[in-house]
Amino acid sequence: MPVVTPDYWQAACEHLQARDRVMKRLIPQFGDACLQSRGDAFTTLARSIVGQQISVKAAQAVWTRFAALPRRMTAANVLKLKVDDMRAAGLSARKVEYIVDLAMHFASGAVHVKSWEAMDDEAIIAELVAIRGIGRWTAEMFLIFHLMRPNVLPLDDVGLITGISANYFSGESVSRSDAREVAAAWAPYCSVATWYIWRSLDPLPVEY
Repeated sequence: MPVVTPDYWQAACEHLQARDRVMKRLIPQFGDACLQSRGDAFTTLARSIVGQQISVKAAQAVWTRFAALPRRMTAANVLKLKVDDMRAAGLSARKVEYIVDLAMHFASGAVHVKSWEAMDDEAIIAELVAIRGIGRWTAEMFLIFHLMRPNVLPLDDVGLITGISANYFSGESVSRSDAREVAAAWAPYCSVATWYIWRSLDPLPVEY
């Protein structure tokens, strides 16, 4: 799959460095590294379900086995799989249910993938959280990492809250409202600032 990077990244970095003292210090530390998107929507969401509540290493092992089952990873092909085969790949009974529900939403057109570009963030989140196994946090990660929406602020993300605490409050615990106040200076590029906050905790970029 080709790697896609956001065309707004440079403008966002300039904006953030001009508006925020922490960003002015953080952004230059990571050179040309930036957000990257690969894969298609169905695969990205299926991987996020597989990875829930297990380690990155375990998730990769299960995904490798599961992805080998259909000839190609599409919703229609997943719906043809046998439950026993999916379980044998390492998926729990609940995750099998979630992935089947995801496939049904995609195959039936209940999610409007082709319309997403014209839809606002909250409308896309509403479509995604109607799928079993996908909550707001997963939907927000999808907006950032797959659709590369520039202004997502995932306040349920532990890493974001931890990073704001470390970079802005000398490690003191912060509330969601504290985090929202800090992020007021980041708009309209909250996704970019969040990505740099994550990097301050773990220099290796996350990819979905």
